[in-house]
Formats: sequence, C-alpha cells, structure tokens
Amino acid sequence: MTYDQVTIITILAATVGLFLWGRFRHDVVALAALLACVAAGLVPSSSAFSGFSHPAVITVACVLVLSSALQSTGVVDGLVRVVLPGATGPTLTIAALTGLAAVLSGFMNNVGALALLMPVAIQIADRLAVPPGRVLMPLAFGSILGGMTTLIGTPPNLIVAGFRAEVSGTSFSMFDFAPVGVPVALVGLVFLALIGWRLVPGRQRKGTDGFETGAYFTEARVPEKSKAAGMTLREIEAALDGDAQVVGLVRHERRIPAPSPFQVVKGGDILIVEAEPDALAETLSRLDLKLEEDVKTSARKDMAKAPDLPENPGDAIDPLEAIQSEDIVLMELAVRPLADLVGRSATDINLRKLFGINLLAIAREGNRPTARLRSMPMLAGDVLLMQGTPEAISDFANRFGCVPLAARPLRIPDQRKAILASVIMLAAIGGAAFGLVPAAISFAAGVVGIVVAGVLPARRLYDAIDWPVITLLAALIPVAGAMASTGAANVIANGLLTWFTGGSAVVALVLILIVTMILSDFMNNAATAAVMCPIALGAAQQLGVSADPFLMAVAVGASCAFLTPIGHQNNTLILGPGGLRFGDYWRLGVPLEILVVLVGVPMILFVWPL
Repeated sequence: MTYDQVTIITILAATVGLFLWGRFRHDVVALAALLACVAAGLVPSSSAFSGFSHPAVITVACVLVLSSALQSTGVVDGLVRVVLPGATGPTLTIAALTGLAAVLSGFMNNVGALALLMPVAIQIADRLAVPPGRVLMPLAFGSILGGMTTLIGTPPNLIVAGFRAEVSGTSFSMFDFAPVGVPVALVGLVFLALIGWRLVPGRQRKGTDGFETGAYFTEARVPEKSKAAGMTLREIEAALDGDAQVVGLVRHERRIPAPSPFQVVKGGDILIVEAEPDALAETLSRLDLKLEEDVKTSARKDMAKAPDLPENPGDAIDPLEAIQSEDIVLMELAVRPLADLVGRSATDINLRKLFGINLLAIAREGNRPTARLRSMPMLAGDVLLMQGTPEAISDFANRFGCVPLAARPLRIPDQRKAILASVIMLAAIGGAAFGLVPAAISFAAGVVGIVVAGVLPARRLYDAIDWPVITLLAALIPVAGAMASTGAANVIANGLLTWFTGGSAVVALVLILIVTMILSDFMNNAATAAVMCPIALGAAQQLGVSADPFLMAVAVGASCAFLTPIGHQNNTLILGPGGLRFGDYWRLGVPLEILVVLVGVPMILFVWPL
C-alpha cells in the first residue's frame, strides 16, 4: 500500500472507532476526520468544505424544512385521525400505526414522524393494556423501514445516490429505491404486526395504567419539623414500604452518593429519592417532605396565575397539593437525540427564570444520578417530569427538542396552511420524481414556496434543520472522496473479497449488506453510508460487475439499525418512554434484520442484476 492509502485507512479506522466509542458527537468526529485529511494532504484545502454544497446535503436540509411544515400545520394529525382504527385489537392497531409511520417516513424526516406519533402510541398502549414498549418499538422500527423506500426517506439514500452520480453520471431517482425498499418494508411491517411486538419485553409498572419511563430521580428537602427528621435512612425506606428508595443524601451542599442505612437524617438535608411517577406525590406526603424546587415559591415569582400562594414564601407547602394544582400541570417530556438540551442542565439553560417551569425529576433507564438534579446534564432518551403552565412547557419543548408524552387532541390548527404544505410537498416530490429538475433544486424550490406562502415563518426556517446531521454529511463526503482517489477503497474491498467471498459476487453483496447493517447498529447511518459506499464501489470494480446492486445493498443496510438504542435516533427516543433497556432491542432486531437479508438480497439481484 502507498503512504496515502495507509494514511486514509488509519484516519478512517480512527473515525469509526470514535463513532463506536460515542464519547464525542458524530459531527465533531467527522469534522476532525476532514481536518486530518486536509493536514495529511489527502483533501485540498480549497475543497475541504465542498461537501456543504453537495446536492445530497442541500436536499437533506430542504426535506427537513418541508417536514417541519407538515408537522406544524397539522397534516400528520389529520392522517392519524383518518388512518388509525378505533376499537381493534393489538395486531390491527399496531399494523395501522407502523404502516402510517412507514408511509410518513418515506416522505419526511422519520424522527419527526415518530415524535408526532409517540403520544398516540402511548395512548394506544394504555387502551390496549399492553406495555408501552411493545407499541413504541414496532413504531420506531416501522418508521426506519419506511425511510428506505424513497430517495428522500433517509440521508443514506441521498448519499448513495450521490456516489452513483459521481461514478456513472446519473443519480438514483426518487423511486428507484422502491422496488427493493417497499417489499423489504412490507415484510418487515407484517412481521412487526403479527409476531414482532410480542418479542419486546413487557415491563409494565405495577399499579399504573400509564406508560413506563423507569423510576424517577428527584430531590426532596427534609423540613426541620418533618417526620423524616431524626430517622435513619433504613427507617425512612421502611416507612415508604417499597414505594421509593433513597439513593443519595445532600448535606450542606455536599453530596453523599451511597450513605449508610444507619445515617441519621437531619432537618435541612436533601434526599435523592428514586420513585415511580405515580408514587412520587404519596412518597413526599407520607414523610412531610418538600420538593427541592420549592414549587409554589417559584410559581409565585414566575407564574402569576398560580392560585392560593402563601403569604410567606418560606411556608411549608403540601407536596401533594403542589404537584397537582389545577393551574399548574405535570408533563413528561422525552429528550430527543441531538436536541439542544443534550449535555446541558437546568442551571445551564436558566430553566426557571426563562420559562417559568420546574424540573421535578429525571427518569434515566439503568443509571442513577451522580450530580444534583439542577446540575445534571440531560441525555438523549431521558424523560423529564416538568411542572408549569401547558403553554410554558410547550414552549420549552419546542425550543429544546423534547417530545411531550401526554396524549393530545388530534386537530389541524390551520387547514389552509395544511393544504398548502401538502400541495407544495407533493409538487417538490413530483418535480424530482419525474426528472423535471434535480432533487436538490426541486426541494429548495419547495422551501421557498412554503416561506412565500406563509406556511412556515422565515424566522423558523433554520430551526427546522438538523445541523449536526448536515455537518456530518458535509464533512464526510470529502473524506469518502479521498478514500476513492487514493485507491484505499479498492484495497479494503480487495481484502474483503480475498478473505471472505472467494470471488463470488453474490457472497460479496451479502457481505457488504451485513457489514453495513452491523456498522449502522453502532454508528450514525449517514456516516455508515459514507464509509461503505467507496468500499462497495471498489468491490464491484474488483469483481467487474455493476455497482448498482452493491450501492443498493449499502442503502438497505444503512437503514437497518435494529439491534441497539444508539444505532438510530428513533431507537434512542423510545428508550425512556418505553421503559426499555439496552439489551431489549436485539430480541426483535435480530429476526427483523435476518428478514431484511432474506428479502433484500433476492430483490436487489432481481431489480439490479450484477
């Protein structure tokens, strides 16, 4: 191998390793890889940021904006009301829900589609008396399957189309992915509805009709005259009778993470309590504890509508009354992947002062907090118990990328805008599908159309774009180009063919598909496609066959992240609300990925011959 080949392979290996480690954000890793290539002379500095003008990147950004218009105008709400059945059993209901998610994901951002349907799914789980995870996981997987059916359904498809354009001069069109993607998605959806949902572990909270988010971690102050003052931690937990447990103690602003059960609690101490949502109020009331957030005092200052505030802000507040006020509501919010809130605490964002709401507790599956509640950084998949007016909580959720988990009425806020958004989206899809203009131009025109028509305010235009994904794509496209230009992709492909395939093109195709699926389970799907496309092209060149089936295998494999909660944003989003654990995904994911291979490979070979 040449020096350039060794260098780019080393950079690629380090990049993949950092992606798998997960310590740094994917977009930051991608930028570091790009700068390393520039420093090594593999990418000219003059074209280092050419990826930002790549048609795939422009198309992804425009589709995200158009998807936001569909969401904000209530188009999806209207579809939900029409499509979802009323009083039916789990099989038909899950089939309709996952089918709707798949259709939506073919034409809009699949994370957005899932976020819109999650409250409906939770309500359905409650109506069917099934654990929420058994509805949420099929919903998430269905939305992922739907993304592989069209050019704009998922970023990997656009990346694959871009590589084809560079090799052959013509890109994949809007529905070139459908002959393979639709059969794979249909088989997957049938499996999810008939069998798959039953494979999801059913963890339903005892004595609750709602969904499981895992236990909350909250802070409760011990007033001087509280029943808990003078008791040991063992006595406190005995008094709670299993409804909650004390996992930490704060005294004089110093946190004791694993206090002795014989530790005597004093007035003024703060207890870190782990409790189920339904038991939280009873736990506080039983021992005369107060929420550390001092709800009513905050409400007096920041929410003028709060009723019956005490004359003295220091007066003790009945905790049961404090978290069940008619004018102040509790709402659970799930933190979306790559949301602005990830990595930041309530103190960092000045939550109470800016929004007039309180963070009462955090549910984080499988982990206990190591920091104070107000200073605890949020993670993707966390479920936050928020208190405030519905309007304030909604403003916060929209600003910081959270998904409300409460059931909400299905309505179309503005029918005129909903119709305009639908017409403009269909026109953009038609322009790209019929080859009237390139996809990037067609969807960019759609963005201009929704702004001119007043469907989406211009000030919200850039808020709709997922900038980390855009940066990731733009940074990795020149890196992938360096893999091809240095011949490193051919070296890797030749090694795979020599060691594993015995020169068989069909075996090589299966290998490319499986390797792509495995990588996609642990790293961003767009990054997976960018890494695997040059290798797939190299394999096709080495074998002397068409590159199209190999590129299509990458597209299918990059969309199939079903084994872990970190492989796809949708999987992360349902982790907390579904009460799921890291190891729960493979039970449904493994058979689903096997089905994808069994259906996908024959369809690829039939539609795109070698």
